[in-house]
Amino acid sequence: MHFKEIIGHQQVKDHLLQTVQDNRVSHAQLFLGPEGSGSLALALAYAQYINCENPSPTDSCGQCSACLKYQKLIHPDLHFSYPFFASGEKDVATVYVEEWRKAFLENPYLGLTNWRNQLDAGNKQANINIAEAHDIIKKLSLKSFEAEYKVLIMWLPEYLDVQGNALLKLIEEPPAKTLFLLVAENQDKILNTIISRTQLVKIFKLGHQDVKSFLIADKGLSEERAHEIAFIADGNIQTAIDLLEEDTNPYFNLLINWLRFVVTDAGLQLIKTSEEDLSKLGRENQKNFLIYAINMLRQIVLLQQGLHDLVLIQGQELDFVKKFSDNFQLEQLEAAIELLEKTHYKVERNANPKILFLDLSLQLVLIFKYKTIPQGTQYI
Repeated sequence: MHFKEIIGHQQVKDHLLQTVQDNRVSHAQLFLGPEGSGSLALALAYAQYINCENPSPTDSCGQCSACLKYQKLIHPDLHFSYPFFASGEKDVATVYVEEWRKAFLENPYLGLTNWRNQLDAGNKQANINIAEAHDIIKKLSLKSFEAEYKVLIMWLPEYLDVQGNALLKLIEEPPAKTLFLLVAENQDKILNTIISRTQLVKIFKLGHQDVKSFLIADKGLSEERAHEIAFIADGNIQTAIDLLEEDTNPYFNLLINWLRFVVTDAGLQLIKTSEEDLSKLGRENQKNFLIYAINMLRQIVLLQQGLHDLVLIQGQELDFVKKFSDNFQLEQLEAAIELLEKTHYKVERNANPKILFLDLSLQLVLIFKYKTIPQGTQYI
C-alpha cells in the first residue's frame, strides 16, 4: 500500500513520513478515525514505508522485496490481528488470514459489517479473544525474519475487551524494533490502559470533495451521481461503495414521506413507517438513513444561516431543504439533529428498531408540530 493510493489525508501522511525521516517512530501508535476514512490503509502504508529498502521522501518504492510482499500482505514480519467470529475458544486471527487478505485487497476501506459478510458469520459476536492475545505475544517474541521492524497491525482493538490486559506489558516494553499499530474507530470502547500506552494519530472523516473525486476517477461515475453518493456517504468510502449498487438515492423519498407524517402528526402512518419501513432496513441501512437525515437537517441550518456556499445538495433535495427551512426554527432543527444522533448511537448498540424509530418519530412530532423541545429525554 502506497501513501499515494490513499484518498486525502495529506497532513497525516506528511506527519507519518516525517516521523520516519526524523527517526522518531513511536513503538505503539493508535490510528483513530471513523469507518471508511482510510485509517487502516494509512497504517499499512506507514508500515510499508518504514520497512521499504529504497524509500523516497514521499512514499515507499513499491519495487523492493519488502514492498512487493507488503502489497500482497505476505511479508513474514507483517502480522495482522482483527475481530473474528470464533467457533471455538482456541481460534486465532491467522485461521482467517486468507479471507482477511482477500477482503482488504479488494477494499482497504472495509467496515466490520463487510468483514462479517466475508466470513459469513451471521449474528455471531465479534471479538479478539484471549487465544489471539497469547498468539500475538508468541509471534512478536520471535526475531524478525528479514525486515528491520516487526509490525503488528491490529484492526478494531475495541473488540479486545479485558483480554487486552494480557498485551499491556508487551505494548509498553516491546522487543527491539517491534511496532504496534492499532487502528480504531471508537476511542470510548478501547481499554484506557491501552490508550495510555500509545501515541495518538487522529484521522478525520474524508471530505465531500475527496469522496466525490474518488467516485468519478475510480468508479467512473458521472459528477451528478458521484455528488449524490458522496453526500449520503458522509466521508465513509465503504458506504459509498455499498451505494454504488443502488440506481438512485434509496433514502430521499423515505425521508420526505416520514417527515411529512411527522409534521402532520399522522399517527397511523408513523407507526406503519416505523414498523414496516425503517425497522426493516437492516442495521447498516438504518445507520446510513439516520446519517443522511442528520446531514439533510444540517443543510437546512446552513441555508438558514446564509451559508449558501457550504450547501452541498442540489436538485430535488435542495428544493426540499428550501421549503423545510421556511417553516422551522433553528432550535427545532438542533433538537431534531440531537435526537437523530442519539438514535444512531442506539442502533449501533442493537436497540429494538421498532420501538426505537417509533419513539424517535413521536418525539420529532413534539418538536416540529407542537414546538416542544424534549429535555433530558431517555432513549430506550
